[in-house]
Amino acid sequence: MERTATTTGTLFVVVLGTLMVAIDTTVVVLALPTITTELHADLSTAIWTLLGYLLITAILATQLGRVGDIFGRKVIYNLGFAIFTAGSLLCGLSQSIYQLILFRILQAVGGAMMVANSGAIIADNFPRNARGRAFGYITLGWNSGATTGIIIGGVVTTLLGWRYIFFINVPIGIAATILGYLRIGKSPKVEARLDLPGLVIFSVMLAFATLGLSEMAGEGITLVDSLLTALAALLVVPFSIVESRSKNPMIDFSAFKERVLSYALISSFMQSVGYLSVMFMLTMYLQGIRGIDPLKTSLLLVPGYVISSFIAPFTGRLSDRLGSRLLATSGMSLMLLGVLVYIFLTASSPLLVIVGVSLVSGVGSAMFYPANNSAIMANASSTHYGTISGLARTLGNVGTLLSYVIAISVSSLSVPRSVAFEVFIGTSNVVGGLASSFMEGVRTSFTAAALILAMGLVFSAMRGKEVRA
Repeated sequence: MERTATTTGTLFVVVLGTLMVAIDTTVVVLALPTITTELHADLSTAIWTLLGYLLITAILATQLGRVGDIFGRKVIYNLGFAIFTAGSLLCGLSQSIYQLILFRILQAVGGAMMVANSGAIIADNFPRNARGRAFGYITLGWNSGATTGIIIGGVVTTLLGWRYIFFINVPIGIAATILGYLRIGKSPKVEARLDLPGLVIFSVMLAFATLGLSEMAGEGITLVDSLLTALAALLVVPFSIVESRSKNPMIDFSAFKERVLSYALISSFMQSVGYLSVMFMLTMYLQGIRGIDPLKTSLLLVPGYVISSFIAPFTGRLSDRLGSRLLATSGMSLMLLGVLVYIFLTASSPLLVIVGVSLVSGVGSAMFYPANNSAIMANASSTHYGTISGLARTLGNVGTLLSYVIAISVSSLSVPRSVAFEVFIGTSNVVGGLASSFMEGVRTSFTAAALILAMGLVFSAMRGKEVRA
């Protein structure tokens, strides 16, 4: 009975943390136009309230997972919750765009501490044959958070102002931090060391790539941005050399020798790159081409999140019995099917098509996420739960960044990038002849997403069958 109470309390706090991080990811995107106006910022600066958060989370995720291995995941997770809550308060109090970006970075540090250790906490407190169900609830938390964030972004920003999208986190965060210290089960401490040389190179590499690619997406190709992107690519070589020689590598490439684990990680990365760009493109299509306001746009996309939230716990439990390959691969197949339908959208397609496909895709995500996440942790060494959990989150954040670049860059091949950029954050829509050209760019972007998802589907199908005991 005590064990059940502990695991239930642990799961509740982890799901709540996932919910809050998910809310703040989607809510900022929809609040960007208002933030840009009220803080007298330009679009290229304001977008860093989103990119800065993703960048810091991606950089710190693996090492903060390792910090959790060293000092205990419970301690680091709950500290992350406290930092995230403080960062939320300061975000709401920001008086300039630069203050907001700074406090979003602080919020990201707390969020990274949470997401880097959440999977490891589940692995600590649930047996291998019960983790799928637990990850199903995590998926429910993420999808519910994304849904809530979309609605909050449209409603709260309009009725109360953008500051309240951050203030809402404060009372919940305080209560959850206290509850986490009381309810999360203890986790073992592992002797490990941080990989500081690897972290420095990885940070510079990812920062250069983020800056270069985001500027290319918004403004087009320039010499400076090309050099930054090229330097980021070149840094892969010294990073690989340092990691191969390190006794405590930031990314343990030996983990990729385990087929199920490595293929699950690759599938997760490709799903992030391919599928998240689809969400960006749907937003651009509905707002930019169909002229629908942000709130109505969000309501058209909500059904997929809702059905995913309801189904995920059940598909997670099913993956405990069947393994990850069948469910994860079937789920990605449904997401790919949805994207293939989107390729044939026109400027006058019935909006019910969007709702219907979002439902199919929602079922697909409910099948993919719990099964795939469970496979990652089920096939990781117990002494590296934090590191692998952090690595999975890092790949997810890098994938989100690349999705943004794909959405803007590919869709703007036939219209000015500045137009595509403004459509993305909801400050403009395309009319006249530009609408037809932009529609072609949207279709091209959906096609690129479909190809990426197809590659992820192949890796998912080839992962092999893991043993759950």
